Amino acid sequence: TDGRQSHARFRVATFRTAERTGPAEGTLRRVADARPSRRAHPHTSHHHRAAQKAKMKVTSLSLWKWNGDNVEPTCLGRAEDVTEFGYFQRPSVREMLTFISRTIVKRTQPGQRQSVEQDAYLVHVSNRSGLVAIAVMDKEYPSRSAFCVLGKMCDDYVDKVVGEGWRVVTEDDQRGDALLATAIARYQDPMEADKILKIQRELDETKVVLHKTIDSVLARGEKLDNLVDKSTDLSLASQMFYKQAKKQNQCCTMM
Repeated sequence: TDGRQSHARFRVATFRTAERTGPAEGTLRRVADARPSRRAHPHTSHHHRAAQKAKMKVTSLSLWKWNGDNVEPTCLGRAEDVTEFGYFQRPSVREMLTFISRTIVKRTQPGQRQSVEQDAYLVHVSNRSGLVAIAVMDKEYPSRSAFCVLGKMCDDYVDKVVGEGWRVVTEDDQRGDALLATAIARYQDPMEADKILKIQRELDETKVVLHKTIDSVLARGEKLDNLVDKSTDLSLASQMFYKQAKKQNQCCTMM
């Protein structure tokens, strides 16, 4: 074990593919907490809060235009933080995050909010009159704070980027990327999201539907394997990556 990691606690979700190495092969290791263990003194709440925050991670933020049940949603901007994945696996991870987000967004009706639980992650999504914000986060990230972030994403995108012009976008658009790149860095700290709460003063009391798996979001008769095969978000390498992980029955995957 590397000396720098000898005192570290790891909570690892692992994707195993073939033993060969390559852009979408080898072992993909998602380190959710690779920081040295912090034993908080019983009378030192500051250290306790720091240790709790160290466990939280925002992996992906994206904005979408919902196009109805039968048409794929249009991406209006996205940002990912995949630094905790292996370098060669990052392209496939980004594609998987886009695919997961598009799949869930399409199945979230206007006015609906959902959270999808998947292993170490929670995927939070909010459809506000067709403008949809979605985030992939660690389970430790407070859901209340997560939905504040989604609301702020929508507000800032409309106010600072395109106004109501998003309604006429017909192809995936990158104009929201810079806004979300700033947001994903800022909201790694849930306290930043809590500041939004204090400004808004009013909470959206819309019921959040919690799903235990991505499969439970799909319509009757739909299968994730078929969606993977048809997806234009996934390269052939990423499709093989998904299939190898499933074939080896890995328990700790995003899919």
